[in-house]
Amino acid sequence: MRLSQGDTRMKTYKIRNGFVAVLAVLLPSAAYGQGVAAIQYKLQSEYPLTKVTDDQTDIVTAGSVMVLQKDKVMMSAGSGCSNVYKDGKITATGGCKVSNKLKVFHITQDDADATRNFVAGEKFWLTRIEVKDSGKEHGVVLSFFSDVIDDDRFKGNVLIPFGASMPTPEEAVKLVAEVITVAASDGASQDAQPQQPAPPSRPPAGAPRFRRPAAFAAPVPAQAAPAPLDIPPATAPDPSVVSEGQSTDQIIAAMGQPLRKAKVGTKDIYYYKDLKVTFVDGKVTDVQ
Repeated sequence: MRLSQGDTRMKTYKIRNGFVAVLAVLLPSAAYGQGVAAIQYKLQSEYPLTKVTDDQTDIVTAGSVMVLQKDKVMMSAGSGCSNVYKDGKITATGGCKVSNKLKVFHITQDDADATRNFVAGEKFWLTRIEVKDSGKEHGVVLSFFSDVIDDDRFKGNVLIPFGASMPTPEEAVKLVAEVITVAASDGASQDAQPQQPAPPSRPPAGAPRFRRPAAFAAPVPAQAAPAPLDIPPATAPDPSVVSEGQSTDQIIAAMGQPLRKAKVGTKDIYYYKDLKVTFVDGKVTDVQ
């Protein structure tokens, strides 16, 4: 059967309307996906992540240290605990919530992982940021990793829901800042008045010697004090040398405060611009 001209126009109208209807469904979805990617990128730029080993027992690359802004983030020494942030409070969910209730009634489980509630002001590392756009976990999930506490490292995560609408990247950063903030640099609170650096002690004969780049040479004071007459110039300490066995005070005196500090197990690591100094029990053990 042949269609009349009016019938053809009607079918074209329907097809066009169908096409418009498809666009009306697809365009918001595409914009939503772009919003998720933008939020993910913005959060990772604001909160540098820490990389941990595959078995989650140690740190490979240290990111920024995070400071908790809310009480009651439950973390465990096993697979980790899940928490949710809602109405300004953090609450444990799942198995860790049950484990916490058992502790209240002084009931223990032999195979249960050790758990610990972290409170506002405590510090740990951020290992993952995941923005989710579907299901009950519509929001951002932050994964945490602690330093060694009583021979254990504690792990956990917090879901921060977005609510009914997708926030802008800036709004997402403000929301996350209600739960964690980046710790200020250890050197930021130092007095403005510079102190006269004391030269490090001369390394013993045969000790490995690590010569600092010229960029790390100690600044020349405005009025240098004269060298004591009873010290021959040949035996004066060399301020451009860092050696194993030197103390943290000696390194700071020669090189100033580090750009960043990290504690990994029993090690204290000082990061300078092109140099990393590792201490164990307050003594230099490695320089890279």
